[in-house]
Amino acid sequence: MMHLPCAWCGTVNRVPPERLPEGPKCGKCSAPLLPGEPVELDAARFETFIGRSDLPVLVDFWAPWCAPSRVLAPVLEQAAAEMATTVRFAKLNTDDEQALAGRHRIRGIPTLILFKSGEEADRVSGAMDLSALRRWLRQHLPG
Repeated sequence: MMHLPCAWCGTVNRVPPERLPEGPKCGKCSAPLLPGEPVELDAARFETFIGRSDLPVLVDFWAPWCAPSRVLAPVLEQAAAEMATTVRFAKLNTDDEQALAGRHRIRGIPTLILFKSGEEADRVSGAMDLSALRRWLRQHLPG
């Protein structure tokens, strides 16, 4: 069984790995657990979402005024749609969550941090295209 926290209510759901492609929903709020798009996180849901997920979590630390963040957004949306069953995608607005951004030593945006088992596995700053993002993720994903 895999543990997948719900991005909306925080409930940690247990899902058999073979059922991931079937679009599992949260047992408490019925929200999709793997929506195929980046989910917005806030400080209240951040730790549970990254710390309790058995899938790696890629978090985009961004701000609405940042042009490179706006360039990266559609790339992340496409990657999230393609890789929904292998990586969870999330966004954290650094303007709204300055303390959390500071705790993760965000010095420039956009910054992407890949978390595995709640721990930072790698990070990269700046916008990139889809092929570069795929290459970077493949370095850290099994298979």
